[in-house]
Amino acid sequence: MQKIIAGANSNKVPTIAAFSSFAKEGGLLDYIPRQIDMFLGAAGYVDRILNGDKPADLPVQLPTRYELVINLKTAKALGLEVPLALGGLADEFIEE
Repeated sequence: MQKIIAGANSNKVPTIAAFSSFAKEGGLLDYIPRQIDMFLGAAGYVDRILNGDKPADLPVQLPTRYELVINLKTAKALGLEVPLALGGLADEFIEE
């Protein structure tokens, strides 16, 4: 992942990924489902299966809440200004 981030940043290409550490490693943005919600959902399915529900009868669940992380240092290096509307949606900013 570091090679991709370094190559994109050196060519001034903004990046976004669905990896929780992407922005922390130097990418511009990461946008991922909230991990705690995913774990709780999985635990609920395990509970239902252990209590007799058939896995084939369980509905498919999609994430409903996401986390947006913006790396402000990378944005500055790319010459980008984060729009106020996007910044207002962010759950975390990386400034180091």
